[in-house]
Amino acid sequence: MTQQELIAFFEDLHSHPELGLQETRTTQKLKEMLDQAGIPYYPAGLETGMIAVIEGKQPGRVIGLRADMDALPIQEEADVPYRSGTPGVMHACGHDFHTSCMLGAALLIKERQAALRGTVKIVFQPAEEISRGGRVAAASPLLKDAAEFYACHTYPAFPSGVLGIKPGPVMAAPDAFTIRILGKGAHAGNPHQGVDPVPAMAALILSAQTLLTRRKDAFEPAVLSFCHIRAGSTWNIVPEKVEIQGTLRTLNEDLRRDTIARLDTLVSSIAQAHGCEGEIAWEKGPGPVVNDAALCEEAKKIALDMGFSVRQQANTMGGEDFSEYLKNRPGAFIRVGTGGEYANHHPLFRVDENALYPAARFFAELAIRRAAQP
Repeated sequence: MTQQELIAFFEDLHSHPELGLQETRTTQKLKEMLDQAGIPYYPAGLETGMIAVIEGKQPGRVIGLRADMDALPIQEEADVPYRSGTPGVMHACGHDFHTSCMLGAALLIKERQAALRGTVKIVFQPAEEISRGGRVAAASPLLKDAAEFYACHTYPAFPSGVLGIKPGPVMAAPDAFTIRILGKGAHAGNPHQGVDPVPAMAALILSAQTLLTRRKDAFEPAVLSFCHIRAGSTWNIVPEKVEIQGTLRTLNEDLRRDTIARLDTLVSSIAQAHGCEGEIAWEKGPGPVVNDAALCEEAKKIALDMGFSVRQQANTMGGEDFSEYLKNRPGAFIRVGTGGEYANHHPLFRVDENALYPAARFFAELAIRRAAQP
């Protein structure tokens, strides 16, 4: 596949974005390309996506590459010829780039299959944005023998030709919560006849900040945000209940567990102190993405050999279900510089298409060299 052919494939995906677990057209387009190249593929455990397998002619190790496929419910505002043709849906996080990059890597590896030692398995994963694809795909029996895993992600902060490679934690565990505080409704002129849950809510939000400012090491990153509050229906009635939604973001599993337990206790105790009932429901996200230091060093050497510039990517408190692949084996989540003025998830987000083919070459070379290791 040439650079222009790969760019054309990317532009086609960008024009036809699909939300998580709905990536039927994307899956079909991938199947067509893999069939043409003679690369076998197998289900990834869901109705969309697949796992492509390229077996070498000589013994070696099994290396995994992963690309996510799904788009976001965002209306595109970027003025490009290949802009989204689906109202309200856009590839605003670069998953079309990731899919095209790993397809390109697969095709480049296939061209060198005769000399390939070991096996490379490429996971085209659905539903990353809704944290439902990684858990299922990573549990596939087909991936049990994978020794290590690599993934890419677009990075507007770096220009084309720059890769972000950093050992240690690079993405957070994104946990969501819903808190309900139940009191007793009353007329606003007679609040003593009810039990007002609003002061309990206010006390909880203020008190919860100390879970991070006074209960953890100041050098340990964590974020606790209360993002959505619903209470009452009009100006002169004390509401019966308050509902609060928010998120906890951590890079450390011990801190994650401790903060969850402490917030659980805080909700019930503050609600009780105000004469209310309180409950919290958690929607656990994937764990933090932690890059293996040795593999990052190897990836950096390969990148420099190929003429890339390498910088340390910044940590982010965003989440990524690539961590599902790293539960029982090492790996690295690598940023690919794609330039641009706007960050991921912005309606004006766009990538430099010239970064695509070089990125495919890098991941192909990385997989080939790592598969050949004893």
